[in-house]
Amino acid sequence: MVDCGRPGRRAFLLSIPALAVGCDTSRPRAGVLGAAERLNLSVQRFLQSPDRLSPTPRLDEVTPLADFPVYFVSQSLPVAPPGWKVRVGGLVDRPLELSLDDLRRMTRTDIRVRHHCVEGWSAMASWQGVRVADLARAAEARPEASFVEFSSFDGGYYSSWDRESADHPQTILAYGMNGEPLSPQHGGPLRLYGAVKLGYKSVKYLDEIRFLASPTGGFWEDRGYEWYAGV
Repeated sequence: MVDCGRPGRRAFLLSIPALAVGCDTSRPRAGVLGAAERLNLSVQRFLQSPDRLSPTPRLDEVTPLADFPVYFVSQSLPVAPPGWKVRVGGLVDRPLELSLDDLRRMTRTDIRVRHHCVEGWSAMASWQGVRVADLARAAEARPEASFVEFSSFDGGYYSSWDRESADHPQTILAYGMNGEPLSPQHGGPLRLYGAVKLGYKSVKYLDEIRFLASPTGGFWEDRGYEWYAGV
């Protein structure tokens, strides 16, 4: 298992200035850290644009599946429970429970983009699935739902996103990878994948999506990682 979530040398070096000015890293949303996070959020949201797409690499640049890192937080490989469905709720007028067959009947979107991990490595794959924006329309998500929380059956792993990033045309719920059904090793049966975020925001083993009026946090965000994490 490759862990692209735990902090390495890069994260340590980035933490030194914060510690030098007396930031409390156990409370990443408070004090100087919290102020910096809010400033970073406003700047990155200003720069976010649905018209700005990540470039599509050549097909021959796809990372061999055996070389694409595997990551989960549970003690063993998570397995979908019997009768698995993804639940969609929160600020929606039409709550949904969707099986893989239900998702496959929706409009399919294919993207091929480079995956960037906070640890410094990158990999590339082709992903097949349903745009989060299409799911939002199907569930009739309300205008006041400015954030979206994605939760999994992998040891409580979760992350919340701003709605603009979730609605980006290269943000999908992926049920396929490189033209094959998404395997458990890479987050199957369903994972979030977005070209506009660092890897730890792309929640694997999805089982619940909630549209919300305010942000929550995330598995690594609650431990001090950047909340927005834009690429």
